Amino acid sequence: MQMTAEIQKKFIMPIKYKLIEKSQPGVVNGGTKKWYANVYNDGEVTIDDLVKQIEKFSALSEADIRGVVIALENVMQDELANGKIIRMDKLGSFYPSLSSEGVVKPEDFTAANIKSAKVNYRPGKRILDILSTATFKKKE
Repeated sequence: MQMTAEIQKKFIMPIKYKLIEKSQPGVVNGGTKKWYANVYNDGEVTIDDLVKQIEKFSALSEADIRGVVIALENVMQDELANGKIIRMDKLGSFYPSLSSEGVVKPEDFTAANIKSAKVNYRPGKRILDILSTATFKKKE
């Protein structure tokens, strides 16, 4: 069962934000401070929560959904460790990236110059679209 856009919008709440004061980067003594919006994370949703929500729109059982999610996590770990981009259609893409120290000459570079690896996420169009129509409410 797929949610229509109309039904989906009924479940969408405004994104709450709070204001934080920031200094100008790179300016001695911080320069002129200004106030900026920062997302107020209003709780979290766990795998258990997601599985229960997915179960409502699927013929699969909770155990089946949980099994698929765990299997997906295992496969993603392997593929990211192999340097692959994982394209998940409308969900978006996950891809590995590196942080390294620079060297003057390419021949001086070794794997020891790599400081860390991380996973980046690029959201798909549907996720970007829903955020482009988001409403906002100041956290009180």
